[in-house]
Amino acid sequence: MAEIIWQYRNFELDTSFLQIKQTEITEIFWYRYVFYAHVTFAILALPAGFTQFSSTILRTYPRLHIAFGYLYVGAILIVAAPSGFLIAMQANGGPVAQIAFTLLAIFWFYFTLQAVLKAKTGDFKAHKNFMIRSFALTCSALTLRYWKLVLVYFFHPYPMDLYQLVAWLGWIPNLLIAEWIINRNK
Repeated sequence: MAEIIWQYRNFELDTSFLQIKQTEITEIFWYRYVFYAHVTFAILALPAGFTQFSSTILRTYPRLHIAFGYLYVGAILIVAAPSGFLIAMQANGGPVAQIAFTLLAIFWFYFTLQAVLKAKTGDFKAHKNFMIRSFALTCSALTLRYWKLVLVYFFHPYPMDLYQLVAWLGWIPNLLIAEWIINRNK
């Protein structure tokens, strides 16, 4: 992910994925800003989220857990999920991919918000469960790319068929694994 994100460091409008989004960039004035906001803040959520499940950090450095938690939650609720929602409506692959990415953004926001609300009420078991769900969706940035590699390697699908498929595969299996983890921990 760092390598992918690094390509966007100069905020150019024809870099990597944006090469196929030139219509959106020229016709939708906000698209480029929202895209870069999404990329910038979503990448902050990924490493911050990885720290949240360390019992060592939680036990030994609870303030660090809280600080990274605020970074994770702020990045998602304030920028990454709302911007993801907006760019989802312009996703390649038509309604199939647009619905997948829109639902991803909605669930990502909802699970993260619920995690915050549960922590505020002291229900840390529910807080943890919602954070597991939220982080599963945060990891969709990774799994979408892995699915893409695997499917291209084994099946050589048409690009638009691939994009529509990975739009769903990027997050639904993650969420199913999250639910399995939550139920296993009961």
